[in-house]
Amino acid sequence: MLTLNQKSSFITNPVIPFVMMAMIMELLLFPYAGFSKEGVNMKEMIKTDLKIFASNSQKSEVSANITAVNMIAEEEESDIAWTKNVVMTAYNSEPGQTDDSPCITANGFNVCEHGIEYTIAANFLKFGTQVRIPELFGDRVFVVRDRMNKRYTDRVDVWLLSHENAIDFCVQYATIEILNQ
Repeated sequence: MLTLNQKSSFITNPVIPFVMMAMIMELLLFPYAGFSKEGVNMKEMIKTDLKIFASNSQKSEVSANITAVNMIAEEEESDIAWTKNVVMTAYNSEPGQTDDSPCITANGFNVCEHGIEYTIAANFLKFGTQVRIPELFGDRVFVVRDRMNKRYTDRVDVWLLSHENAIDFCVQYATIEILNQ
């Protein structure tokens, strides 16, 4: 049987929590296939095993590790195929900014009829590609439906309803997210 002094030295010994955390990290990073059950994912097993720990500090450390694992998993499951930094401009349906059919995009879409600002022109992306511009438009999803002059190989042109909004947009630099199709 342990005396009171032996118990307190066991708890305050810095090696024991370190060894326990090393074991936990090993399980998190290199899970043994035999531990997994069919239909139960590793995250659920870790959450269940978290109840075993006695101290709150250990629980908070393990919770932080679980959060990091969840964040990595969310990034892997992301709908973003790739990103690109581009020069951005804006245009609207005026004959001076377009060809002889200002409302019809290069793929035949009528922007004036729909009147929703979610069409972009980009020469380096295929028609129908879905793009987000989070720095400027949050979660709004744009679709590539138009083309620009051939000299603009790395530029994105956003279609806007009004001439004034297109002028106010000016030239901006932003990161675009090209979404998985």
